[in-house]
Amino acid sequence: MALTKLSRSIRDEVAIVTGAASGMGRATAHLFGDEGARVALVDINREPLDAVVKEMTDAGYDARGWVLDLSDADGIDPLVSEIGEHFGGIDILVNNAGVGGGSPIDGEDMLATWDRCIAIMLTAHMRMIRAALPFIRRSAHGRIVNIASTEGLGATRGISAYTTAKTGVIGLTRALAVELGPEGITVNCICPGPINTGMTAGIPDENKEVFARRRAALLRYGEPEEVAHGTLSLVLPAAQYITGVALPVDGGLTIRNA
Repeated sequence: MALTKLSRSIRDEVAIVTGAASGMGRATAHLFGDEGARVALVDINREPLDAVVKEMTDAGYDARGWVLDLSDADGIDPLVSEIGEHFGGIDILVNNAGVGGGSPIDGEDMLATWDRCIAIMLTAHMRMIRAALPFIRRSAHGRIVNIASTEGLGATRGISAYTTAKTGVIGLTRALAVELGPEGITVNCICPGPINTGMTAGIPDENKEVFARRRAALLRYGEPEEVAHGTLSLVLPAAQYITGVALPVDGGLTIRNA
């Protein structure tokens, strides 16, 4: 007989993961499936999304994919409603979808980059939360996790649109943690550091090694599954007293001075 009272199982809970066709989203969907959750995968790219759904269903998991460009504001409400109706509810929302945002402030493509970064990595988070709330409110322990970045805790030259969006995600997380806390809904965010994903795939390995040894306490880039486990820790029923947190999953990047 267990001496503790709080559950660490998400079995049979319904989770939405956006940006689920690759990288951290794919790893999160797989991990949630491993843990027995029923997973709705959302992504803009149909072919890789279908491949991830097939991986999961072939393994016996309850998973289904939905295709949407999250900058399409009119598409979010019907998408979330369809997911909620298909699974009979929503317990967990992971806002993971993201895009790159490299442009100097006076660059020719800065305004377009800004609009897309804010639309997909901040406004869409808010819209997904609004759409999911009627379902999450009916959950025994609703959980929302937004994927921010260590760029929301500092800044790097030349990516101000990305940095602004991710800083906004942290602010949104804190504000909604306070707003939704009286209802028992927790809202947290993960701040990944240097992770081996599609966004970093173009960086030469030797450059990654130099950067990691100079900046990360663990002296290496992280893997998507390591971020997924951070996300899992925040959606557990037992995590009911953790809210408003911006959790770095960065190998110690943000705490290393030298």
